[in-house]
Amino acid sequence: MSGLECLAAEKVWFDKHRYDEAERKFYEGANGPAPKQQQSSSHSGEQELVARMKSLEIENHTLHKVVGDMRAALQKLEARVAQLEKNPAPAAVPAPAVKVAPVQAAPVKRAEENGDDDDDDDDMDLFGSDEDDEEAARLKQERVDAYAAKKANKPTLIAKSSILLDVKPWDDETDMSKLEECVRSVQMDGLLWGASKLVPVGYGIKKLQINCVVEDDKVGTDILEEEITKFEDFVQSVDVAAFNKI
Repeated sequence: MSGLECLAAEKVWFDKHRYDEAERKFYEGANGPAPKQQQSSSHSGEQELVARMKSLEIENHTLHKVVGDMRAALQKLEARVAQLEKNPAPAAVPAPAVKVAPVQAAPVKRAEENGDDDDDDDDMDLFGSDEDDEEAARLKQERVDAYAAKKANKPTLIAKSSILLDVKPWDDETDMSKLEECVRSVQMDGLLWGASKLVPVGYGIKKLQINCVVEDDKVGTDILEEEITKFEDFVQSVDVAAFNKI
């Protein structure tokens, strides 16, 4: 039998689909679930692509709506400008001038009695008497004197400040009661001492925090620091913790 006859008698070509199916199943069994994963990934990719396309469609629709609104607003604005150009606002009409009638002087009553014309002219005072001028000057002077007296009796505003001082001792063995007594012994015009307290600093040391009210024109912080630091046996330093105008 020749080779051609052998090929013609072979039935493998007629059952090719069966061999292909068997080969596919063989590779599926050998490689595991890889093809399913590939199908799942491709399916998720398609879903993501569809979702992005839908999002782009929604965004495109929104943009079209915004552009339409802007176009409508622009058309209204153009129509308004064209209307204003056709019908400009009327100019302000000046108010009519008010005519003021001239003031006429009251006629002077003349004497009608015979023989008394000269006497009446002498008795008439057209410009006011000297007594009226003296009375007006006296009233003016009284008002000026009353205003000056009222201003003199008004209390003068005094500028004051509230100062919070931190007075530090040398060490924890310093007598803080004695230190406060020394601080309060500083007395001067325009100075008023207030409340005080001891504030811990560290390592058992406490500082004296004391408040005072001073008149700005009479007492300053430099003078206070200089007077308090004179008690050098108790005071190490003085700091201004707070300064407020009253």
